[in-house]
Amino acid sequence: MATVGRITAFRIASTYGPELGFLVLLNLLIGRYRPDVVDRESRMKPVSLVNLRNNYDFVIIGGGSAGSVLANRLSENGNWSVLLVEAGPNEPDITDVPLTFPVFQLTPLDWQFKTEPSDDYCRAMKGHQCNWPRGKVLGGSSVLNAMLYVRGNKKDYDNWATLGNPGWDYRSVLPYFKKSLDMRIKKYKNSPYHHTGGYLTVEYFKYRTPVINHLVRAGTDMGYDIVDVNGPTQTGFTYSHGTLRNGLRCSAAKAFLRTASKRKNLHISLLSTAEKILIREDEHSKTAYGVQFRVGTARHKVKVNREVILAAGAIQSPQLLMLSGIGPRDHLEEMGIPLVHDAPGVGGNLQDHVAIGGLLYLIDTPKDYTGDRPFSFNLPDSVTPDVIKEFAVNRTGPMYSLPVCEGMAFVNTKYANQTADYPDIQLFLTTITDSTDGGLFMKRDCNVKDDFYGRMYENLLYQPAYGAIPLLLRPRSRGYIKLRSKDPHVHPIIVPNYFADPHDLNVLAEGAKFIHKLSETPTMKSLNARPNPNHIPECSSFEFPSHDYWKCFAKFYTMTIYHQCGTCKMGPASDPMAVVDERLRARGVQGLRVVDASIMPEIISGNTNAPVIMIAEKAADMIKQDQATE
Repeated sequence: MATVGRITAFRIASTYGPELGFLVLLNLLIGRYRPDVVDRESRMKPVSLVNLRNNYDFVIIGGGSAGSVLANRLSENGNWSVLLVEAGPNEPDITDVPLTFPVFQLTPLDWQFKTEPSDDYCRAMKGHQCNWPRGKVLGGSSVLNAMLYVRGNKKDYDNWATLGNPGWDYRSVLPYFKKSLDMRIKKYKNSPYHHTGGYLTVEYFKYRTPVINHLVRAGTDMGYDIVDVNGPTQTGFTYSHGTLRNGLRCSAAKAFLRTASKRKNLHISLLSTAEKILIREDEHSKTAYGVQFRVGTARHKVKVNREVILAAGAIQSPQLLMLSGIGPRDHLEEMGIPLVHDAPGVGGNLQDHVAIGGLLYLIDTPKDYTGDRPFSFNLPDSVTPDVIKEFAVNRTGPMYSLPVCEGMAFVNTKYANQTADYPDIQLFLTTITDSTDGGLFMKRDCNVKDDFYGRMYENLLYQPAYGAIPLLLRPRSRGYIKLRSKDPHVHPIIVPNYFADPHDLNVLAEGAKFIHKLSETPTMKSLNARPNPNHIPECSSFEFPSHDYWKCFAKFYTMTIYHQCGTCKMGPASDPMAVVDERLRARGVQGLRVVDASIMPEIISGNTNAPVIMIAEKAADMIKQDQATE
């Protein structure tokens, strides 16, 4: 390891003790001053194995965003019994605090998936492997995510319908977005695109770092409007909308499960890892009749009277289907798993919003700035014992912020139709950077090598700066999930195939060029915005800041935006790769549905949490309709 890499590793290691101390202090102060965060009365009480029933009308596998919605909506019928099986624990109190969101990646609340090594992407990461965090906790990834509420573009859903999925056009799904919603941003409360009174509250973040105002204003310098990106027009800039309640995280568990926690017909089994869907075969049909799961060392089976609903996410839903004998024939034979149903699409069609991380621009704090907070995020000054106490006692301050994306934009590159309101790049406007967090969060969460970080950021530590993350909204590349083992507790093989289609890399590089132009606007020039003077040595043959340089940069600092989807795609019977039909029923197996991001035939143009909640809302209604006709 280069000397600078050793310095970086030692310096970051020395910060772990203070970091832990801050978390302990925060947790103590929450316990003392914040009964609204602790909320013991409303939190779900898990059922013990002794009190589990032998059978339920519905068993839902996965207590994430989709599973939480389904558990609530199906248990509305007091005549139905519902069991929700979740591999993780209940939400820790501290996850409610927006600023802490990066802390819980790579902890027991995270499945800690990694991609397979590649020389075509993730080259700045240890082992050339990108981390893929996924929530292993009640509420799933909505407990670990950045709380961003984004629906995607109208055309995405119209395209789903065009692909042979009736009922999934934008006009049909909009009521399900609205059904969940309690919009608390005043100017949008009466919009026909929004709704109030739903379980899921949406607000602006309660605290903003001052530099974000310049970044949003710079968008108008470039001719973009400030818009409601979840309303009539997506193209433009905005302050981020968050799944928040009174400034705190509003996870899917908080929104949908705590409100149903007193229902006697809803059971939740925590720390319970699903191992197999039980399927009965006869000469005429195959029917899911139960679920096998493990709690500690105890293996348990429950039977279902009506349906098994798989909501384990884009990685584990296909994994569990394959472990249960539903998947590509050749792969299951290779793994020694008896074939129940040949479904070649299971695990295929993997899509994700790939992004470029690590972009930062140095700035000068304005001479006339008189605020008592840092103008841009700076870890030693932005997170102090006084700031933590302010959060706990006064309910104000930077702990309510999301520096990794205080604002966002949807913009057009030269590859987009400039008049169609169908932007091809999303930008996260960040008031935190790899240098201003000292490598404590972004480097660690992205698995960046010490020597790469040292070369690129060590000499810039804590200097005033901002960043931006460009992500590719509609990748053409497709990856896959395969089993590594028949053991359900072994992580599957994850191959995202980023940049397999060269068009993806070209569009993403244009996103980086847009960010560079943003730094040259009058608003950002007033801050003396200037790019990171350190360049990736392996990209030095390309002129900075050329298109080819950014393409090279993207292959090194490759970043997931945690939007994996498509691996159990929805489609018509004529599509051999379709795993579920338009009512999300598994093809070839009765009594089984898949309801999560894996059913998306094509990734949507935005963050995936809100669409997953919409999918679950729509699925719950379809299940009720189908059960009423049987």
